[in-house]
Amino acid sequence: MTDALLYGLAGAALAGAGTYGLLTAAGALGRILGFNILGGGVFLIFGAVARRGAGAGLAADPVPQALVITGIVVAFCATALAVALLLRLDAARAAPDQDDGEKRGEAP
Repeated sequence: MTDALLYGLAGAALAGAGTYGLLTAAGALGRILGFNILGGGVFLIFGAVARRGAGAGLAADPVPQALVITGIVVAFCATALAVALLLRLDAARAAPDQDDGEKRGEAP
């Protein structure tokens, strides 16, 4: 069993687990986690496919590797934004209801 095949199978398992978690999660945080696991699996598969040519004696193509690194950074930023929005939504739901006049400091 070659390294590329092992990485490809691990990526497929991660993508399957992420898809399952994305479809069955009850809360928004679980869906975000499932989406991250799915993305990690896709990155691993893409990296294994890019490395497969190097196993045959050819030089590894740096373009897919650069795309995977860029995708990881973008996925991290999107996850941070999603969690920040989720925290803001949770804080807005927990705040007591006030009418617009009290929020602006106007007298009733």
